[in-house]
Amino acid sequence: MMKAKEIMTTDVITVRRDTTVRDLAKLFAERRISSVPVVDDEGLLVGIVSESDLIEQDKPLHIPTVISIFDWVIYLESDKRFEKELQKMTGQTVGDIYSEEVASVGPEAPVSDVAEIMTQKKVQAVPVVEGRRVVGIIGRIDMVRTMIA
Repeated sequence: MMKAKEIMTTDVITVRRDTTVRDLAKLFAERRISSVPVVDDEGLLVGIVSESDLIEQDKPLHIPTVISIFDWVIYLESDKRFEKELQKMTGQTVGDIYSEEVASVGPEAPVSDVAEIMTQKKVQAVPVVEGRRVVGIIGRIDMVRTMIA
């Protein structure tokens, strides 16, 4: 059974929360990648940012539906979700648009675990970590390469 360490890319490109959205877009275009891990000042994994996070900036803003009864305003949708959506759409840095929820695996994880994460969570890449330090990344193309090896 193949393990994550056998197929991962070890030359991992990472960004920090203070990376600008413009620099992120340039990085995606120049390196032809779709996701990058977000790390803190010590190089520890704190999240992931993808092309989808950038694309969300161009979608129309959905204003939450409200009902006004007398002097009360009742939100029919979560106002927290609206705040997060607005923050992503107006974000200027990776810290404004990245996802803190990131599925990662260890180097010894079976490739089947990576495939399950990618399909279940619909993600393009899965960071490989030791502790919280990024040691590799597995993209969909890495998974495809295992089929011809």
